[in-house]
Amino acid sequence: MDIVIKCPACSMDLTVDVSAAGAQIKCPQCNTLLIVPKITADVSQARGAKSLAFDQNKGMDDGAMAKMLADAHARMLREVGKAIVGQKEAIDQIMIAVFSRSHCLLEGVPGLAKTYMIKCLSDAMDLSFKRVQFTPDLMPADITGTEVIQNDPEGRRSLVFTRGPIFAQMVLADEINRSPPKTQAALLEAMQEHSVTVGGKTYPLDEPFFVLATQNPVEQEGTYPLPEAQRDRFMFKVLVDYPRKGEEREIIARTTGAFTAEVKPVITGKEIIRCQELVRKVPVPDHVTNYVLDLVRRARPDDAEALDLAKEYISWGPGPRACQMLILGGKVRAVLQGRFHVTVDDIVALAHPVLRHRILLTFHAEAENISVEHIITKLIEQVPREQADEAIKIGAS
Repeated sequence: MDIVIKCPACSMDLTVDVSAAGAQIKCPQCNTLLIVPKITADVSQARGAKSLAFDQNKGMDDGAMAKMLADAHARMLREVGKAIVGQKEAIDQIMIAVFSRSHCLLEGVPGLAKTYMIKCLSDAMDLSFKRVQFTPDLMPADITGTEVIQNDPEGRRSLVFTRGPIFAQMVLADEINRSPPKTQAALLEAMQEHSVTVGGKTYPLDEPFFVLATQNPVEQEGTYPLPEAQRDRFMFKVLVDYPRKGEEREIIARTTGAFTAEVKPVITGKEIIRCQELVRKVPVPDHVTNYVLDLVRRARPDDAEALDLAKEYISWGPGPRACQMLILGGKVRAVLQGRFHVTVDDIVALAHPVLRHRILLTFHAEAENISVEHIITKLIEQVPREQADEAIKIGAS
């Protein structure tokens, strides 16, 4: 979102992004140094009666808040659906990652609207959005920002930090595997600590903060595969597939005609933060936790409980973060579907996006053309489930 500030020296109007609040800028006409003011306006007022009003009802019970979150999820799907045809599974997984306070890695061939999908989601969530196109010559400072020398009106020189595109609430790292590891690593601190350190000074990022990275599986020449440590920081690896025939027909009709779609905001950043706090209160039954432990530990070839297929086809299994992401994602999925109770089905539904980038196959598996998707499917089939309790619906007496 852009704001307009007036230079006190020459009265020139300057248009700057709201994410630059607190930073110094120089008037291009008179070279006066200005500090961008912080904007605290409540964006939710613009939505009128459709506001979730979490901030106005801080005393509401968790069940009512969960019901409002489930309603907001349905409305966000409808809003994004105005612009994006199909891809409901991918959109759902991105939303789960957002409400889990995590990040997503999207993979799909060019032309599947990955970038447009993320832009529409940022509009529906009323978040500031920045896109970074990763290229081989992209430097870390191009992402985080850099310090530049500026002269004040008295002629004194000082270092002024110019913020990079990482200073947004939703950051799209487009084709992240096109840049070398040094540049990819610039995202690590931001993703984990939600802050950026430049010149020995740490700058906090605006909350909520999400990194959504894309890569395509074709044209691997000249690319830099993400290291395992960085892949593990993404909650999901979301596969964006080709649309169905009917969906593709609708895409053709929309994009070659006069159709325009306006995605309206449904939820604000403050409300997302409250939702992130809410979902962590969702209870997880012991049998679901046991299933997560069995599913992850039996995929480790060196574990005493490892399945035979893990010993034969997996060279490196998922770590503890996989368990954390399965449980946290299961909590969010339960609330979005109107339940305040995690089931094994929630874990099964998220097993593929959580595990597919955390399992390394052996040469034997690659020689036999066995994919990670096949391995995860077999893991789900072979890990036994305990008796599940009856799900508790939100609002049920």
